[in-house]
Amino acid sequence: MMPLDGLTSGYRNALWIVIAITGVMFLVEMAAGHIYGSHVLQADALDFLDDALTYALSLAVIGASMRIRAAAACLKAILLCLTCLWVLSSSIYHMFVLEFPRAEIMGAVGLFAVLANTACLALLEPHTHRDAHIRADGLNYRHDIAGNVAVVIAALAVWFLQSPWPDLLLAIVATGQRFSNTIQMLRQAVRLYRASGESPMR
Repeated sequence: MMPLDGLTSGYRNALWIVIAITGVMFLVEMAAGHIYGSHVLQADALDFLDDALTYALSLAVIGASMRIRAAAACLKAILLCLTCLWVLSSSIYHMFVLEFPRAEIMGAVGLFAVLANTACLALLEPHTHRDAHIRADGLNYRHDIAGNVAVVIAALAVWFLQSPWPDLLLAIVATGQRFSNTIQMLRQAVRLYRASGESPMR
């Protein structure tokens, strides 16, 4: 969890807007991916889910004990792990039961995701001078934007090749990487929880 104690009202308002943007984009990409057969859109939605959970849970536990913060971090990691597994298993399943994604929908939603992440970056940028975590998040959003661009490129490849494989392969690689990172996050959160005085396994 990000330490947000003592944040200004302007910073808090910016975070609420970012939570709204990322939460809506998670739902949009997941829904579009499911309806129009694009697994890379669902994989890209994981970045929005991560951002929304990070800020929402961080705001929720302001002033709470280290144990509560660690528990929130565990909850976030577990939710991300479960979502990653769902996207990954669906992508692998459709390697054997192919469905052709709508390339134009993939590209349009991917471009919309670029705009959403750019807006989040612009909202957080004025606060980077006061918080190293926000400076790091600026780098994360730039990485997310690169991921959104990769979705657009995958859409062009699907359209040009008339094949679902660019969508499936990129989805599997991106989700696999996200799942690996999330497992590390969960391990760190569990270690912090245990160090705070109570094991989550009890």
